[in-house]
Amino acid sequence: MNEGQSSGQDRLQSKKSLSEILEVAIEFERTARDFYTALIPKVSKQIRYLVEELADEEQRHFDLFNELRSRPDIGQHIQAMVETPASDKRFSDCIHLPELGDKPDDQAVLQYALGREHAAMEQYHALAKSTQPGPIKDLFLFLANEETLHKNQLEKIYYETIHSGGV
Repeated sequence: MNEGQSSGQDRLQSKKSLSEILEVAIEFERTARDFYTALIPKVSKQIRYLVEELADEEQRHFDLFNELRSRPDIGQHIQAMVETPASDKRFSDCIHLPELGDKPDDQAVLQYALGREHAAMEQYHALAKSTQPGPIKDLFLFLANEETLHKNQLEKIYYETIHSGGV
């Protein structure tokens, strides 16, 4: 194989259809919803409200992706190929959930949630940059901003949890 074929193949592998990206995003949001929902009765009262909010938010994101995917005017758009973001592997890895046990530590829950929100924020920002203007780009921008807000909220709560009572 000559050098031209190799770089052409690399370029092809660095792209995915929006349809494939939406499938992974839907699965990401579904597993997040299920993860947080399962945690609600297990976490301390101190962060239960937060875990409930995260479960609700992930359900909303899941619904938004499914609504978008089922729209008749989206069919032509989701066949478009876009650059696969550098964050794609980390984002996809978040579909695999950790086992936190029956009495998860608040700090462990918050650390995991922070990592997950950060991966989503990076992924949706990158996808918004590489997607043509329209409803899909708008959704990625909206979700990137939402995930950024979640991450900021989690960082504040994490800091308060880590430093409560000790200093």
